Amino acid sequence: FELGLFGGSYATQNFGTSTVGGVRLGYHITEDFFVEGVYGITKVSDTLFRQILPGGIFPQEQETLSYYNLSVGYNILPGEIFIGGAHSFPTQFYIITGVGSTKFDQQRRPTLNFGFGYRLFLTNWAALQVDMRDHVFSLDLLGTRKTTQNIELTGGLAFYF
Repeated sequence: FELGLFGGSYATQNFGTSTVGGVRLGYHITEDFFVEGVYGITKVSDTLFRQILPGGIFPQEQETLSYYNLSVGYNILPGEIFIGGAHSFPTQFYIITGVGSTKFDQQRRPTLNFGFGYRLFLTNWAALQVDMRDHVFSLDLLGTRKTTQNIELTGGLAFYF
């Protein structure tokens, strides 16, 4: 089992980039395959829209975007990093994809996520992790439903037990 915390940036299409934070819970089925549940939360601002549209799009200038997803990952490049002549650390490069739900401006939308990541194991029970994921969902904020691409870049710490 894996339990992790992460933080980074979330680029919401048409609304800019803001900080994101969340928690991950995973289960490593085999050496190659794993499943992971994620919950994340960020704030989204319509400041630029308020310069054009009086009152903006949201009732407040900032709106909370939260998401959860369940994903399947595959370790494609396990390896090692050597630091100095005496230290080596196991690593894993992986790809991941899954489904979930995003809540944004009182709308809950089905979400597809996909991306890749890199783990550096500091010990047999802790690892540093860097992820890049695209969260794809549709929104209907201005009267037209539109599919959005929302890129997330995070780093975090994971604990294994």
